[in-house]
Amino acid sequence: MIERNKYLDKLINKKENGLVKVITGIRRSGKSFLLFNIYKDYLLSIGVEEDCIIELALDDDENIRYRNPLELGEYLRSQANDKNKTYYIFLDEIQKVVSIQNPYIKDVEDKIGFVDVLLGLMKHDNIDVYVTGSNSKMLSSDILTEFRGRGDEIKVNPLSFSEFYNAFSGDKRDAWQEYYTYGGLPLVMKKNGHEDKAKYLQTLFDKIYLSDIMERNKILHEKYVLDDILNIVSSSIGSLTNAGKIANTFKSKRQINIDNATVGRYLDLFTDAFMLYKAERYDIKGRKHIGSPLKYYFSDVGLRNARLQFRQMEENYIMENIIYNELIYREFSVDVGVVEYFYRGEDKKSKRSNLEIDFIANKGSQKYYIQSALSVSDEDKREQEVRSLNHVGDSFKKIVVVKDNIIPWHDDNGILYIGIEKFLLDENAINI
Repeated sequence: MIERNKYLDKLINKKENGLVKVITGIRRSGKSFLLFNIYKDYLLSIGVEEDCIIELALDDDENIRYRNPLELGEYLRSQANDKNKTYYIFLDEIQKVVSIQNPYIKDVEDKIGFVDVLLGLMKHDNIDVYVTGSNSKMLSSDILTEFRGRGDEIKVNPLSFSEFYNAFSGDKRDAWQEYYTYGGLPLVMKKNGHEDKAKYLQTLFDKIYLSDIMERNKILHEKYVLDDILNIVSSSIGSLTNAGKIANTFKSKRQINIDNATVGRYLDLFTDAFMLYKAERYDIKGRKHIGSPLKYYFSDVGLRNARLQFRQMEENYIMENIIYNELIYREFSVDVGVVEYFYRGEDKKSKRSNLEIDFIANKGSQKYYIQSALSVSDEDKREQEVRSLNHVGDSFKKIVVVKDNIIPWHDDNGILYIGIEKFLLDENAINI
């Protein structure tokens, strides 16, 4: 069993806190296993009776009647019927519950949905509710308002490299090659050989992710547009882009006219489904977000590679994506840094230039500037990688992560150089 101790600890700490625990993340990232296996085993180990754990998978066709919120509420209350016991309710894929018209009110629209059911359950002191969901729209600002402050989100990502390595039978270098090729969706580790892994990932795209998005958003005839947008983003991870740039690509290379708003809406659908993350640019000296263009990263690099039939395996871009995902896993807020500096050109005139820092990672009082580089063994290459870091002008930690397995070291300006494996396996390594 793959350990997900970070998420287990969060669930334990939030146990019986009076809030609905909402576990979100891309489908097949391990949300259900975390709740229905790992956390359930923990509850049983501390003496919770099995009949006090009520489990319901709403994406199972055997439970389709409970996608009706009235049926769901009635069923759950009938199961948690002993006021002298504490019940733990696990609801998988809560977004499958539809909103319906209140049957007791006519002529006036009055919708009932899963929020009403959960709020009703939370009025019972002996009920502790946990739900999973694969679409961030279930936690839109409107729904969070309806929860009235009673929702507590836990975001589950595909396996981090450390989680992957702990379950991998091989050395670190083999683990790295496997991870940057096939990613960290847990079931990939159970597949044997390239063909088996590739088929699984490609099937997930067409049969699960894209089908879900099209069904949920009633997209009937534009799968080819979704496919093309994903292909474009897959080919340009680590590059600045926006909806307008992608729309221009459709026009120039595919002779298809599609407006910016439509492209932007489809990109939002991918981020809502946790397939993509977007990182905005941040002006370090101006202390403000710049907005468009921005960068997109895949929540799992195996999905990105499978999307491109494993044909564009540029390790530098994939490594950058993995570093971004690791920072998200560590619960940093991550932006792309832009630092402005002035210099004198050959004509002796003052010129201005913008330099990019791959990531600015913020969490509370912590801030790190991080560059991803395959290697800095060449001095010219090293100076190119750190030029932006040397123009930041503050004292927060500056780090260059390289592919090579090196002993961490600092240059004369205090910049830390560290190998990717050390960075991924030791969260404290960035504070050396």
